[in-house]
Amino acid sequence: MNGTVLDILIYVFDRYMLAESPDVPERDELAMDLEQAGFAPPHVEAALDWLADLAGERDRPAIETASATRSLRIYTESELNRISVECRGYLLSLERAGILSVLQREIVIDRLVALEADEVDLEQLKWIVLMVLSSQPGEESAFSRMEDIVFDLPSQSPH
Repeated sequence: MNGTVLDILIYVFDRYMLAESPDVPERDELAMDLEQAGFAPPHVEAALDWLADLAGERDRPAIETASATRSLRIYTESELNRISVECRGYLLSLERAGILSVLQREIVIDRLVALEADEVDLEQLKWIVLMVLSSQPGEESAFSRMEDIVFDLPSQSPH
């Protein structure tokens, strides 16, 4: 198995973060586990850097203005190249449904671009949203709603 950075992120999230009481090993041990699972070392390092950057997003100041709830997001050219129309529409629907805040939407977009993938599909986007929500303190309800969507549990839709 070689696996992309996103494959590794989903593997780590599914194996470690979704557990009842997550016991995520330290970076070096996690890197060894991932390499033993068959992931390529350069991709492992990139995935671990991605996760470290996501953890750093907890300190980003919140956007608390009334206009932020009615903001219009203008995507840059590089964002447009990496985030499909379908995914951009889905982000908007998650925001309108109250699953993502404006700040969380920006973190998701930042993390999507950081993947340096040509384009992310809708299922991959859902996993990234789930990872972002899991990293945000106090977002258990939004995380739970998104988890139901990712795992296709009945009666859960962002619409």
